[in-house]
Amino acid sequence: MHKDELLELHAKMVSIMEHFRAMDGVNTEAFEAYSELDVSPDDVHKSKSEHKHAVFVLGNALANVMSDDEFSDAGRIGKRMQELADDAESKL
Repeated sequence: MHKDELLELHAKMVSIMEHFRAMDGVNTEAFEAYSELDVSPDDVHKSKSEHKHAVFVLGNALANVMSDDEFSDAGRIGKRMQELADDAESKL
């Protein structure tokens, strides 16, 4: 994936996160790990690896917000996103 495509994906995922944050009954603490990264889609000067890591961390948070438990489809996606985030972080 090219960096511009990654930035577009990152922006769309942030939009989804903001939608969830606006909903009642959603545990917004799930997004704290992403917020602590301090990497937004607007940070075009940040590396592709940093955005890739941010996308996986945010994907994990989104999947966890949507999951009922770790065995649901979203729960399994969240677990895989965490594995990918850990791998991406090791390459920073």
